[in-house]
Order: sequence, then C-alpha cells, then structure tokens
Amino acid sequence: MDVRFKHTVEEFAQQCREWGLDHVEIKREYLHGHPDTPSPVELAALREELDVSLTLHAPFRDWNLGSFNEAVREASVEMVCQTLTDAAIAGAGAVVVHGGSVPRRYPEWVRETARENARRSLRACVEHAAEVGVPLCLENQPHSDSDERHTTTPDDLAAILDTVDAEPRILKVTLDVGHAKMNGFDYREFLERFGDRIEVVHLHDNDGTSDQHEPHTDLYSVVEDIGARFNVLEMKTVADVRRSVQASAAEGHAWPT
Repeated sequence: MDVRFKHTVEEFAQQCREWGLDHVEIKREYLHGHPDTPSPVELAALREELDVSLTLHAPFRDWNLGSFNEAVREASVEMVCQTLTDAAIAGAGAVVVHGGSVPRRYPEWVRETARENARRSLRACVEHAAEVGVPLCLENQPHSDSDERHTTTPDDLAAILDTVDAEPRILKVTLDVGHAKMNGFDYREFLERFGDRIEVVHLHDNDGTSDQHEPHTDLYSVVEDIGARFNVLEMKTVADVRRSVQASAAEGHAWPT
C-alpha cells in the first residue's frame, strides 16, 4: 500500500483477496498520510479477518539511517524501531528497511561518517528487532546519480550485512528485482549471494534507465525461482497491480501462495 492509493487498508486487502493474493505490505508513509489509518491492533484484526499476511515498510522519504546529522539519525532509528514494535503488535512477518544514503557531492569524510552511521543505526534497529521478534529485511536500493546509497550492489549489500554482524534469522534481505535490473544486475546474482536470507521480494519492472515501478509480466517464474516467504507487487497504482496479476493469469499461472 502506497500513500498514493485512495483505498483503505481493508478495501485494498479485500481487492487483493479477490485477485487470489494473500499478502499486503504497507508503507509507513501510507500509515502517516491516509486519513483512515488503522492502529496496529486494528491491523491485527484485519489480518485475521481477511486471512492475509502482513509486512511493513519502514519510513524512508523523510528519514535516513545513514544521516551525518546525529539528531536525524537518532530520529530515524526511533521510527524504524517503532515500525518494528507496531509490526509485532499487528502480527506482521517482517519489516523492510533501506540502508541509508548521503549526497555524492559531499566530501569523503562526510560520506564515510554517513556509512558508519548507517551501520550504527542498523545495529540498533536489529537489537530492537530481536527484542520484539520481527525480522528486519535490508533492501537493495536503486542507484542514484545524486546520492550514494549503501546497498545498490550485491557486494555493497553483503558488506553492510557483514559489518552489522547480526543473526541471519533477525537481519534478513529484501530482494527488489526492479532495483537490481535498474542497477545492471540480474536478480539471480542476489539470489546466489543471499539465498535463504531473502525473506521479502519486491516485484516490479523497468527499462533499465530508471526506477519506474512498472507492472511485472513474469511474476510466476521469478517468485518460484526465489522462493521467498513474502512476495510484494510494488507498483505506483492499484491498476498496475491488477495488470501484473492478469498477465500472470494469461500465461496460465495461478498466483503461488
């Protein structure tokens, strides 16, 4: 669920069930921005009533775990930890998180501070994830010409995971196949490196030039190939989600659950 969607969580989840889907991921920005935002307790009730699983996406638009501003970094950690707490109350299976960024135009010492701050922040978030029993899933980010993002390549993602040094059952991976493609990688390169650590998959497509979040027309083979616990159609409109599901059905595939 994106903040651009007009649906309530209940309406969107009901629509997903009609399409044969049984999972909903909610961006924290949606929960901040929608006038009918459910509480974590209400989310838990909806999850049970509609028989769907949930994941939450930690906020990232106005927050940055790798900020070189200590006040912003601490506030960002607090927001991710609150998302983890809410996920535990709602019965969500995981929380997706971005690994931070810093403008490329800044001096190297600033960028190194930002990298270390991202690692510090993730360690703090992982500690809270362990306390509440909800896995934190670090996502591979799309490349940016203006910002240095810390998890755009398999090597970069592996380096962050290694330096944070958390148990794989708590610090897992979100594999975004669209981001991988935009960055010039086949998603299988991430699959080979991280395998069973991949808990969440974000499914969308692009032409390789930008992070377009277009409908993905080959859902079935990608989902079967990766074998993750949660699969998310991450698109800009509800209509694009429908188009992806219809494309899979046109190939004679039922959505795998």
